[in-house]
Amino acid sequence: MTYNVTVSGISPTTTEKHLHDFFSFCGKIDKVEHKGTEAVIYFEKPSATKTALMLNGGSLDNSTLTVTSDTVHPDVHDESKDEHIDQTDKPRAGIAAEYLARGYTLSDTILQRAIEMDQQKGISKKFLDYMSSLDTTIGSKALGPDKTISGKVQETIAAATQQAKTVDEQKGVSKTANEYYTKALGSPWGKTVFSFYTTTSKQVLDIHEEAKRIHNANKAASTTAAPVSADQPAAAAEKTA
Repeated sequence: MTYNVTVSGISPTTTEKHLHDFFSFCGKIDKVEHKGTEAVIYFEKPSATKTALMLNGGSLDNSTLTVTSDTVHPDVHDESKDEHIDQTDKPRAGIAAEYLARGYTLSDTILQRAIEMDQQKGISKKFLDYMSSLDTTIGSKALGPDKTISGKVQETIAAATQQAKTVDEQKGVSKTANEYYTKALGSPWGKTVFSFYTTTSKQVLDIHEEAKRIHNANKAASTTAAPVSADQPAAAAEKTA
């Protein structure tokens, strides 16, 4: 079975690469068929198609896109024990924040749509387990044994952040030291970031705030690392802004 969406209203200046870059935030793309002002985007997973449909009304190259599908695709989370976190495992609100951080224009209607999709489907167990693992790991490094970032109450944020920074600077501590989520959880807003990605209760403003955090992280990382494609999840450069 193929998982695809039809995209119309494409700008004459939009290339196949532009389309691939734009829709790669949804998940892994098998192929793009682009003809004039229309295109068909084929995805590896049905959940990526659902995310693409969420983008109906989004803007690319100053043109408003219409994203449709003749098929109702199942919105199935991958709950395998594979530790690799795929782009499709992420909450839709998180993916929307990545779009904004990259400089794409999404209306508040689309952002609200992302929130509603998370509320209806919930956050995947695989992603929740991943964030919980990071929460415990970073919390132990920054605050002490058996502590978590999300559960800290009396600890001084500045001191915790400096401790996490010191640990990260030690060689061989963690292969994920440069990943966005790892850095974010070890930052002063760690508890806020954890809550954003693990709860479905959020507002459009929360997505804008997370987009700013991603943008700033990408900006800081751009001087020391090459950009990472959107289908490589949890990277320091989710997409260079």
